[in-house]
Amino acid sequence: MDWKKSNRSFMRVLQLLVIAYLFVLLAVLIFQRRLIYIPTKIPADVIESVAAGHGFAPWKNPAGEIIGWKMPAKTNATASVLIVHGNAGCALGRDYLAQPVHDAADVDVFVLEYPGYGARGGSPSKTSFLAAAEEAFQQLPKNLPRYVVSESIGAGVATELAKNHLSEIAGLALFVPYHNLASVAQRQMWFLPAYFLLLDRFNPEACLKSYHGPVKFIIAGEDEIIGAASGLRLANGYTGPKELQVFPGAHHNDIAGQPAAWWREVFSFWQKNPVPSAK
Repeated sequence: MDWKKSNRSFMRVLQLLVIAYLFVLLAVLIFQRRLIYIPTKIPADVIESVAAGHGFAPWKNPAGEIIGWKMPAKTNATASVLIVHGNAGCALGRDYLAQPVHDAADVDVFVLEYPGYGARGGSPSKTSFLAAAEEAFQQLPKNLPRYVVSESIGAGVATELAKNHLSEIAGLALFVPYHNLASVAQRQMWFLPAYFLLLDRFNPEACLKSYHGPVKFIIAGEDEIIGAASGLRLANGYTGPKELQVFPGAHHNDIAGQPAAWWREVFSFWQKNPVPSAK
């Protein structure tokens, strides 16, 4: 009799645990974009003054909407650099990326603002990010080389652009990239079938299969968010001109702020390896 009561109690506890687990699955499925995207919002009436404090001028589309921020070249620009940032903060917080690039060469530097970030309307998602990136890329001068620099989740945006503009993107620099976002999600949420639940399936590994321009891969050796192995898999699988730099002991947010001298070496690598013409 005691055994039967214990067995019933065990089954009730098991049922409750299963129900709780299913609720967690449902919550993750519904609210996953709130877990992935962590935007900083800035009121529209103050954002331009905030931008000026970071050295940025507004970057607008033909409709007059602010789609990001720019640092124009000091003299005649020789190229454009588009920065697509990570999943947290907003574009204005990326002066640590934009300023050294700007100081390294006579280039116009543009930082894309994602939908739902800063003062920009819309909601974050893979679809909205890629649409915003495509619009932004089309605004860059077409008579000059165009480079794309990414940070973290932005690797998915940058490589999608590369896939769609094979001969137009003269080079990439990918900070703390990943081979596909679903695997990163599974690593972070090992107790859930996150790989299958993920809606926004950025896949840099697949995108780079068709791109053959120069790519600089920059990996944090102790990346606690993505994991160094994911970025190394992306870099090792790339068959075009590449440079791989691993910062041993560095964490996810430690390596994007490189000095102008470092960026001059990246520009040299890009320029020595011209992107092949599309066939």
